[in-house]
Order: sequence, then C-alpha cells, then structure tokens
Amino acid sequence: MKNTILILIMMFLFLSNGNENNNHNDANDWESLFDGKTLNGWHRYNRKGVKPIWTAKKGVLTFDPNLIQRGDYVHDLVTDKIFKSFQLSIEWNISEGGNSGIFWGVQEGEDLNKPYSTGPEIQILDNERHPDAKANPKFHQAGALYDIVQPSKDVCKPAGQWNHVLLTVDHRKNEGSVVLNGTKIVEFPLRGEKWESLISNSKFGDKCEYKRFARLKSGKISLQDHGNKVSFRNIKIRRL
Repeated sequence: MKNTILILIMMFLFLSNGNENNNHNDANDWESLFDGKTLNGWHRYNRKGVKPIWTAKKGVLTFDPNLIQRGDYVHDLVTDKIFKSFQLSIEWNISEGGNSGIFWGVQEGEDLNKPYSTGPEIQILDNERHPDAKANPKFHQAGALYDIVQPSKDVCKPAGQWNHVLLTVDHRKNEGSVVLNGTKIVEFPLRGEKWESLISNSKFGDKCEYKRFARLKSGKISLQDHGNKVSFRNIKIRRL
C-alpha cells in the first residue's frame, strides 16, 4: 500500500513538472517580428531595405503616405524570414476611410509585382467609411479573407482604435482561421476541392493574372501600402 501511494505521488510530481515545462515552452514559442524601435527583419517587397515612409516609434510601426516622394511607389513590407504553418498575432490601427492588409505565403521575384500576386490577404479597413465594406457583399470587410471568405460578424473597432488579429495557418491540419478582437469570424481550408472552389469564385480565379496565387505552402508575411495611413504593434508569430 505504501509503495502504491509513493508511486502515485511521484507520478503527480512528474506530471506537474511536465505541465509547467509545457506552459513555459508555449510562451517561448512566440517570436517577435517587430522590436518596436527598428525595421530589422523587414524589407520592401522585391527591394532592399525600407524607406522612411515606414517609421518605428515607441513600439508602433506606422506607414504614412504623406512621406512618400513623387515617383516612389514600392512600399509594401515583407519579412526577411519564410514561414509555413504558424499563428500570427498582430494589432492594427487604420486611419479614417483607410484600407490596408496583412498577407501570408508571399513570394518575391522579377515576374511578380505585388504581395497579392501570390499571398492571400486578411483585410484591414475602416468599415464605417470605406465603400469596400459594403461591396461583394462583405468579402472586403475588415477581417475578411479578401475576396474569398467573408467574415461571419462585424466585430471591427472604429478607425483610430486598435484591433487585434490572430491568424492561424496550419497546413498539417488543412485549417486556416481569423480571430478578430477575440471572435472567430473566418474559417477556410488551405488546399483541396473546397479551397479551389473558393479561389475560382474570387478575382484570384483568373489563371493568367494569378497563376501563382496561394500555390506554395511557405512564404513571407507582408504588410500593405494601400496609400492610407496605418499602424501596427505587438507583431509576433508562433510556428506550428
């Protein structure tokens, strides 16, 4: 009997320590993509470095179109690193009437012009003022998988306030999802018949213009220059 009790106590201690280690590892799994002070780890799409149109101050990354010089048009940001299956946690703040986006699976190359040539987009939008919020019918609203899957609810905060997105892309489970401000609003597969059907019913179904769209499992994260002021903070990623 004493031996049985001793074994149970040892098992309890072992499992307790195991749970502590797992929780510790989960916390350490998150990798910061923005140090709050510099643009280290990012560059312009198909270019080197970052122009001062993007600024990093006090933990906030901001794109300001008023700083763009005439004739300078390429300011979409992409990560230096490539990711496959992951969770991306990011906060965004859009200006009044503004439009922007978060992309994943982005490829670069001489024959590619923009991140959306290859990477699906999670829409950033001022739902109250931007006309895209009422188009197609909700496939362009904030949180939508742009032009592919519309959000089930509008839980977006107004322009000028911070919104939090948790994007999950899990190729092993063939599952993708968007949680906006704590509410899951979009779910989608990443391959297969249903995914192909979603693509074919969107603007990305044009096989000539978008022949490389969402064809590879891995790629870069991108933040969009859509000509409107937008800010980001607390950008971190966890590989799955």
